[in-house]
Amino acid sequence: MDNPENKNIFKPSCTLNNIQNRELEIAVIGLGYVGLPLAVEFGKHFSTLGFDINQTRLQQLQSGHDSTLEVTEAELASATDLKFSGDIQSLSGTQIYIVTVPTPINEHNQPDLTPLLKASETIGKTIKPGDIVIYESTVYPGATEEACVPVLEKISGLRFNCDFFCGYSPERINPGDKQHRVTTIKKVTAGSTPEVADLVDALYGTIITAGTHKAASIKVAEAAKVIENTQRDVNIALINELALIFNRMGIDTEAVLEAAGTKWNFLPFRPGLVGGHCIGVDPYYLTHKAQSIGYHPEIILAGRRLNDGMGAYVVSQLLKTMMKRGIHIKGSKVLVLGLTFKENCPDLRNTRVVDIVSELSEYSVTVDVYDPWVDKSEAQHEYGITPVSDLKENTYDGIIVAVAHKQFADMGTRELRFLGKPEHVLYDLKYIFRAEEVDMRL
Repeated sequence: MDNPENKNIFKPSCTLNNIQNRELEIAVIGLGYVGLPLAVEFGKHFSTLGFDINQTRLQQLQSGHDSTLEVTEAELASATDLKFSGDIQSLSGTQIYIVTVPTPINEHNQPDLTPLLKASETIGKTIKPGDIVIYESTVYPGATEEACVPVLEKISGLRFNCDFFCGYSPERINPGDKQHRVTTIKKVTAGSTPEVADLVDALYGTIITAGTHKAASIKVAEAAKVIENTQRDVNIALINELALIFNRMGIDTEAVLEAAGTKWNFLPFRPGLVGGHCIGVDPYYLTHKAQSIGYHPEIILAGRRLNDGMGAYVVSQLLKTMMKRGIHIKGSKVLVLGLTFKENCPDLRNTRVVDIVSELSEYSVTVDVYDPWVDKSEAQHEYGITPVSDLKENTYDGIIVAVAHKQFADMGTRELRFLGKPEHVLYDLKYIFRAEEVDMRL
């Protein structure tokens, strides 16, 4: 998509001197788990606008509160040059746009670029010659230049790499992780021209203490991001399959992994549900692109199928154990502890705990979900699940520890078993407790 004359009409309006002297107007589009921490860091050094179309979210942030718990009130207050808005007119002075909107999949496991394309439309209405648009959202290799750039060109009337430029720097946010923060995780950067690549790298270098890695191209940076989580997904699928095998053999999977882990190069993966906004989604972006160019991925899709089936497997194991103990399945009551996709954070995106809830309901089991981290209205809106507020003793035929929240670990098995009826099954999916303290482990 280069200029046919192979020369730029406009140079980027941002220069290395602008970056060094903090003379830039930056806009971060999308203020979720990725965008807000980034906007806060840039807001400590540059005039930064945090832009979002969710008015409730904007009101929370303007009042100094982050409902995702990724940024504290003190951290928000420290970003003295950060402002928030949902008004497109507020973007008029921007020189650097950074897009951090979600890239989910649809019900057919196909990439849903709608948020990304909508954000590109918004930018296209206000972008000026010399501006740079940097995408952080996870996509398949080629998506920035094949899907986003045409939207920017169409709406703005400007030409790519002639009038405006693009960069890519994949997000590496780990929700709920207070040790690995946006500034302490090495950042991959890329630009649509060598000069822009240098500018994008220098820009992130002002806030990333862990350093940066300048990729050879935008496509390389896109591919690097999408395989990070694809690799983890495939590895977890292998461990999940091993758990299925060892369960049939009556061998404790955790004991096997602990023994194997004594070798220095054994990778420390654990079995479980694979959800969230990355690991359970990103592989489908890569396989979509692979299939579009005529290649059918075998290992990646096999791993996805196995991981997506773990919720049903957990339920089948629980119900079999209940029946062996003479517990009547129809009309029984099961408590699921945890709804978020990972421990100690309120993030509900693509949580696979819902697979357990749905599967249990198919057997006419009454299911209570308890999670002290989640917003109940969000859980109801996203999944039709309203978590219970209180737990009553001597109530449940089955108890599943689905998420390793610290509150559940603190309760201990003694307190958890008080919630069960005299005959019940305690299933620990997350290896929080010792094998002898629970009835089942994955």
